[in-house]
Amino acid sequence: MTPTETQRLVSLDVFRGITIAGMILVNNPGSWEHIYWPLEHAAWSGWTPTDLVFPFFLFIVGVSITLALGKRLELGGSNRDVYLKIIKRTLIIFAIGLFLNGFPYFRLAELRIPGVLQRIAVCYFFASIIFLNTKVRTQIAIAIGLLLSYWLLVKFVPAPGFAAGDLTREGSLPSYVDRTVFGAHVWAQAKVYDPEGLLSTIPAIATTLIGVLTGHWLRTEKTRYEKAAGMFVVGAICVAIGWAWNAFFPINKALWTSSYVLFTGGLALQFLAFCYWLIDIKGYRRWAKPFEVFGLNAIALYVVADIIASLLGLIKIGGGDSLGGWIYDHVFASWASPVNASLAFAICFVLVCLGLMWILYRRRIFLKV
Repeated sequence: MTPTETQRLVSLDVFRGITIAGMILVNNPGSWEHIYWPLEHAAWSGWTPTDLVFPFFLFIVGVSITLALGKRLELGGSNRDVYLKIIKRTLIIFAIGLFLNGFPYFRLAELRIPGVLQRIAVCYFFASIIFLNTKVRTQIAIAIGLLLSYWLLVKFVPAPGFAAGDLTREGSLPSYVDRTVFGAHVWAQAKVYDPEGLLSTIPAIATTLIGVLTGHWLRTEKTRYEKAAGMFVVGAICVAIGWAWNAFFPINKALWTSSYVLFTGGLALQFLAFCYWLIDIKGYRRWAKPFEVFGLNAIALYVVADIIASLLGLIKIGGGDSLGGWIYDHVFASWASPVNASLAFAICFVLVCLGLMWILYRRRIFLKV
């Protein structure tokens, strides 16, 4: 490893911070009826910049697995301690996700079981186990095997009552599995499928493994320029393959299709290569400080942002308007067009979160699980 990689990668923290900031931005518009298209998910198949956020985060989780667990093993940590840490972290992240899904009423009969943090927990667990028990070539084979198996399963195994290869919201095999397994515990806004469902978590693990493999590359003895170039080239190859596969298995975030995994994984590789070149090689860091602050407390930031958003919707003002709605109407929509007011609200929401995280950063408080 080069001297840079014996320390914490600032570029990875910044990448994580940019990703979580993007997630908060798109999750908290002033009005869901007025949003610029890049800040919305694709209606179904296809993609927008918003559809890159979650796979980028899973990719980062994978990179962190290799860097953190690899270093821990080198320092002589016992396998038992490592496994216990993985299990503990998985359960805590999953439990936080369930808590946020239930907050504040916790109606257990309709509590959504899947979720963003739940998927992160599951992918972290399986990717960590694979990392600890296999070599690089085997990890590559497993990632490819997961993508091909999922493609064959979704394209050639029909959901009862639907044709094989049906990729609609209701007719796809992953949608059927979600309805059958989770019932009333799926995402209430979709009802017939869950965007973080059970079957689609299989290729999501492959997304995390792409990150694991990237972590291996970063830990090699290659020069920093070779590492950046390698990530960019492999990323371009993944993007090309994913785009080509799109013709047969459309890019689709909700189904987390195999083409989506390669396309977004390739873009994640290229974006990390850019951050690595700009920050860790060239040393241009001052612009990235807010994102580093976000990245060092990502889970805490996600939880705080989710709770604030919930409270803005729960607290009522005057004739029944929510506090969030009142702020949007009186603070932003009073001077800006609806779509710009909605964007301004979202940006201010991110800035408020930045202020809270900056307090933790200044006090050297980093909440880990």
